[in-house]
Amino acid sequence: MTKTNSLIGNSSAPQETLSSLRERALHLGLHGVISHWDSIGAQAWLPTLIEYEEGERNRRNLQRRLQSAKLAQFKPMADFDWSWPKTIDRQAIEDLFSLNFIQEGANIVLVGGNGLGKTMIALNLVHNAILNGYTAFAISASELLNDLTAQESSAALLRRLRHYATPQVLFIDELGYLAASHEHADLLFELINRRYQRKSVIITANKVFSEWKSVFPNAGCLLTMIDRIIHKSEILTIDGESYRAKEATERAAQKLALRGKKNSSIK
Repeated sequence: MTKTNSLIGNSSAPQETLSSLRERALHLGLHGVISHWDSIGAQAWLPTLIEYEEGERNRRNLQRRLQSAKLAQFKPMADFDWSWPKTIDRQAIEDLFSLNFIQEGANIVLVGGNGLGKTMIALNLVHNAILNGYTAFAISASELLNDLTAQESSAALLRRLRHYATPQVLFIDELGYLAASHEHADLLFELINRRYQRKSVIITANKVFSEWKSVFPNAGCLLTMIDRIIHKSEILTIDGESYRAKEATERAAQKLALRGKKNSSIK
């Protein structure tokens, strides 16, 4: 085989392979390659070129989705202490990581007291969704509602609502920790309604739905909003004492023991 032939490669490559390769090039928008397909479509270097381009674009897309999601720092699920909560459905939570709820446009609601890992679970879910190609955004309930009410015009408010309605997964953290106005309730209802049955919402809350009247007093839309949230949703309750309080107690005990050892060595 001459040098020229080795560069051209095997022009008798299977038609199905060439067709699949051409589809990948089209998907990448390699229009220069497509326009010269008859002359370069069977060259040996082309699959490697397309593979490099796909890999780099996937890397950049992942980086962009991670940056856009605004995720706070979080511990991986491997560090979650399943034995600490008094009540937790481990199998149901682990099943969420299949991400079927996103394909269904369903919601996830994690309810429980402080320091039980609700936010940790939710952030891991969001991160897993991003790794699997979904877009996502994470925000605390207070920051979300304050941002919406701060908009000074109808046009600005519509832009912010579109911003929060766009990601395939929206994580609203700590809903119910602070009392909100009926205006907050109306805006949250509008956002939930825009995402209803199309895009998933993950919510962490310290109050069950029957207690949301204390969060949104005098909100006429409350029952309808709850109805939208719980329709096609999975509601998981975690019960127990705060794990953060446990860690704080252990750290205090360790420091006390360390001071005792130092005092003993001085004597």
